[in-house]
Amino acid sequence: MAVVATNNASILRRELMTHLVRLLIEDRLVEDIDRIPIIMRPRDKMAYRDSVAKDRAVLKYQLMAFLGFNIQDEEDELAPLSTYARRALDRRELTDVILTVVDEACSSCHKAQHVVTNQCRACLARPCTLNCPKKTIDFVEGHAYIHQENCVNCGMCKEVCPYNAIIYSPVPCEAACPVDAIFRNEQGVEHIDETKCVSCGKCKVACPFGAVMEKSHLVEIFSRKREGRPIAVMVAPAIAAQFNTSLGRVLHSFKLLGFDYVYEVAQGADVTTSTEAAELRERLAAGAAFMTTSCCPGYTGTVRRHIPELVPFVSHTLSPMAYAAQIAKREHPEAVTVFVSPCSAKRYEAFHDPNVDYVLTFEEYGAWLIAAGVDVNTVMPELPNGDITQDSRFYGRSAGVFTAVKNKAGDFPIRERVFNGVDKAAIRELKRLPKSSEFNFVEVMMCEGGCIGGPNTLSNPRVALRQLQKANDEAAKAIAEARAKEESAGEL
Repeated sequence: MAVVATNNASILRRELMTHLVRLLIEDRLVEDIDRIPIIMRPRDKMAYRDSVAKDRAVLKYQLMAFLGFNIQDEEDELAPLSTYARRALDRRELTDVILTVVDEACSSCHKAQHVVTNQCRACLARPCTLNCPKKTIDFVEGHAYIHQENCVNCGMCKEVCPYNAIIYSPVPCEAACPVDAIFRNEQGVEHIDETKCVSCGKCKVACPFGAVMEKSHLVEIFSRKREGRPIAVMVAPAIAAQFNTSLGRVLHSFKLLGFDYVYEVAQGADVTTSTEAAELRERLAAGAAFMTTSCCPGYTGTVRRHIPELVPFVSHTLSPMAYAAQIAKREHPEAVTVFVSPCSAKRYEAFHDPNVDYVLTFEEYGAWLIAAGVDVNTVMPELPNGDITQDSRFYGRSAGVFTAVKNKAGDFPIRERVFNGVDKAAIRELKRLPKSSEFNFVEVMMCEGGCIGGPNTLSNPRVALRQLQKANDEAAKAIAEARAKEESAGEL
């Protein structure tokens, strides 16, 4: 399972979110937003980049993304952030372009290449030179040297070096992207090809300079609140894995933040499970070789744009978010619906779902808690929905969907294949599935670990998995105890 390391890029991004949310709470966005870069990078503080001025410039552009703009939307470099804040407050239309690159922050990565380190011993064997298919390695001043202009990065030299003296130095965002949607332009700045991008957010997580940003809906959510619109928040099952506290406390915290109605998306997962189990039976009975899950928008986007031959095998069942939104809109048609998500690609799915108005990420929710002074560990818990199955509360982990569908299908024979994260190797395997598959049901999650390993999560995936189990076990216990009390009261 991948481990999300704590790093300065993520720490600064979350600090920036907290400053922004605090201004939105205080209704001082336009008045004070231009002060945020100065507050975060005062002159007497050591710069992360070349200078304090550059740090402030990067923070400005990151704030533009949090205001919901592409960096390329900038028309006047002298326009202050307050100008964009006003535009954001007046904005009514969103787009399905989710990720944007801060060019000011993206300038420090060299081309991906193999490099000889000082561990080279200039050995007699010299397997690196003999095994290089392009004969691009020489020895210069007693040290192996790779002529980069001829190197094809096959990695053979690295594999055969007895001293492990040759390393591969990647461009992190390019290496992380499973569909090759991000690349360096002529200016040396990374560019995202929107025709290839599946909004998985892996590049954002991988970038060590915080140059890849996700556009936010925070301004829209606060604007609708100020208009007096009721807001229904729909919370993804993986939320239970983010804090070392009970699911009931997490659910109640949304009421303290001012949301009117709180739905567990696990309720929608129950619908997904029963619908997908029935669809699997029908498809296999009709002669289909296999069926894949459909609830991960990063995966379904990958299929649409890069593996069209797999489209006929993808389930037609809607995602838990979509079904939960239908329930929320049916019960509160006047409400604005907000999906609380660990995932970047859910913004794309939400944009194309008429029942979902906005998306709030787990990171943004965490920043909101801090800005509002709400400690999720101490709030009064509320009782989770007792009608939701336990399987659906585990949709956020790898194999969670498969397990739920298998349990629902009963004795129906299922031969499963679970893709625990999608990288370039997984893409190649997925392309082979339509030609030959020994499995009849395939679960695909874009992020390693499942949704608990998503790009907008707060907790280390390994820790999150334990917390998810603990929180859901406690929820089941609380529900059972509440039912026992009701039955006991009824007998009296």
